[in-house]
Amino acid sequence: MNPWLIVAGTVAVVLGVWGVWGTGMAEEAVKLPPPDREAATAASSTDTAVFAGGCFWGVQAVFQHTKGVLNAVSGYAGGDKATATYDQIGSGRTGHAESVQVTYDPKQISYGKLLQIYFSVAHDPTTLNRQGPDHGTQYRSALFFTNDHQKQVAQDYVRQLDQMKLFRGKIVTQLAPLAAFYPAEAYHQDYATLHPDSPYIATFDLPKIANLKALMPEVYRDKPVLVGQTGR
Repeated sequence: MNPWLIVAGTVAVVLGVWGVWGTGMAEEAVKLPPPDREAATAASSTDTAVFAGGCFWGVQAVFQHTKGVLNAVSGYAGGDKATATYDQIGSGRTGHAESVQVTYDPKQISYGKLLQIYFSVAHDPTTLNRQGPDHGTQYRSALFFTNDHQKQVAQDYVRQLDQMKLFRGKIVTQLAPLAAFYPAEAYHQDYATLHPDSPYIATFDLPKIANLKALMPEVYRDKPVLVGQTGR
């Protein structure tokens, strides 16, 4: 998702050599069972959850194509407000992770189902501080829980998946309380929808949307809910 990667991707298209990005392909999706333990249903009509799994463009796009999601905003979590800018978090030293704040209707979709999507198609939870061609702590796998129910469900699900050994490696997802979420700059919002022909999006993010449709068609929606449509 770094600017130099976008330039490199354009060159790669011309040359037909995706290997200049190192991995060259999107993370593989893994068919997973739902959590054995589920979160309590929220008393209100909406709830929020914050997911970090590499470049927020792809994570946002996956949840924007998920039924029951009312809004998905790209942003930063894990650091201070003063350093919550794209230029600063790129150093990997601010504590932030590129994250997506998902607002959803708990009567339509549960936190457990969102976790299943997150671990199955949104990213690879076994790579430490890396997703695809992106490296650094800002691209770490992390769940920022907003209450004790989310914390317990997430902890139990990670334990469940590790015991089932459905991944090639051990899950390295960080669990941390959400102190604050800071929306990213406007040009990062709805990026995958607005730039489907971008070499980066076509290679690393559109496959995630396709995997969501293939593995979990019951929660897939073709028309994404966009940040611009929610008044942000």
